[in-house]
Amino acid sequence: MSTAINLAGPDDLDRALALMARFHEEASLPYDDAHRRATMEPLLSGSPLGAVWLIGPQRAPLGYVMVTFGWSVAQGGMVGWLEELFIRPSVRGRGIGTEVLHAVTVSLRRAELRAMHVIVPDDAPELARFCARTGFSVTTTPTLMTDPL
Repeated sequence: MSTAINLAGPDDLDRALALMARFHEEASLPYDDAHRRATMEPLLSGSPLGAVWLIGPQRAPLGYVMVTFGWSVAQGGMVGWLEELFIRPSVRGRGIGTEVLHAVTVSLRRAELRAMHVIVPDDAPELARFCARTGFSVTTTPTLMTDPL
């Protein structure tokens, strides 16, 4: 792999939050700094519920990947959810996302992750094509429903 990825830790919080803010702004997501910190900080501090990788040089990363973890009876063990993948616009289209996602899934497979899920909005055909290229396939599982507690 030519694009370095590094598991992010507490010292990477400011860089990771800056990238996350750029992603949320670009995607028109309604999250504020307090929300971003509340979701990012535990993962960088060693929570077993997820991980964040910085892409490229650690001091000036090109992007990040966030995966959260859960348990699945259907999959027979731990599964991951690709929560966010962001690559700076200036370096997109070079295969970095594909390369990085492949490296992350290989690493997680070694850690006995059984499957990786991603939710693709109906109005995101480019994201659907990217996910298909990287190994995701459409499932015919029941509709995902959420009860915000």
